[in-house]
Amino acid sequence: MCNLNRFVSLTLTLLLCVTVSGRSAADAVKESSTQYGFGVVPQFSALEIVAIWRPILNELEHMTGLRFRLSGSDSIPAFEKEFTAGRFDFVYMNPYHFVHAQRSQGYRPLVRDVGRTLFGILVVARESQVDSIDQLHGQVVAFPSPNALGASLLPRAQFLREKIEIKPLYVRSHSSVYLNVALGKAVAGGGVQKTLEQQPQQIQDALRVIYRTQEVVSHPIAVHPRVPEELKERVTTALLALGQTGSGREMLAKVPMERIGPASSDDYRALQALGLDHLVEDW
Repeated sequence: MCNLNRFVSLTLTLLLCVTVSGRSAADAVKESSTQYGFGVVPQFSALEIVAIWRPILNELEHMTGLRFRLSGSDSIPAFEKEFTAGRFDFVYMNPYHFVHAQRSQGYRPLVRDVGRTLFGILVVARESQVDSIDQLHGQVVAFPSPNALGASLLPRAQFLREKIEIKPLYVRSHSSVYLNVALGKAVAGGGVQKTLEQQPQQIQDALRVIYRTQEVVSHPIAVHPRVPEELKERVTTALLALGQTGSGREMLAKVPMERIGPASSDDYRALQALGLDHLVEDW
């Protein structure tokens, strides 16, 4: 009887251990066999995105016990179609993408860069005679895609306000914009300061900024509503914890994300008042 009591006590203790924090043994097994798709807006080349994000996801796997699949998109328009269809469980996206993703799929923001805001820039070749945007009337201007917020929507809205007619050239990524301008394929190009700073020094040295748009809230990491609430909280906690370590901050800086902090839907409401919907193409 004594041995039986000890066995029952040990069994109950083990069951308590595996169900702590609401996680059962079955939950743990299910989580270890489930991969959660993590999408990333393709501002950079596929190789650069893997180099930036795979170490972050590896660390999140270690911290949360979950598994993440980095879901690449070969262009921003392809990325837009994928999040509009709800194909990503977690996703890093531009603020205007988030507004649409929330409308279409109910995505919710978890964290964002609270260290700085997002603004668009227009760059020209360093030796160019162009010094202001009114000189771009009738010229070829490169953009990553029609719906990139800082790099396309905000600059194009300004062109419309000032009645400046341009010839848009969509080249799929921020890196391609800068390269096209540096090579003389476009007179100017739209980007954001953070992605310009991520370019090889040779490209940065070949360009100069002639215009800066208004500032808006930064990119969020968002989650699809199908992901269980407990997992959303676990991933959010891990991401915030990542920003508290030196190695974590170093990884996030490559995103680039200066200072990670909590995000809410209220952070993005002001974007809807900018009146950019008429510039959006092919949601």
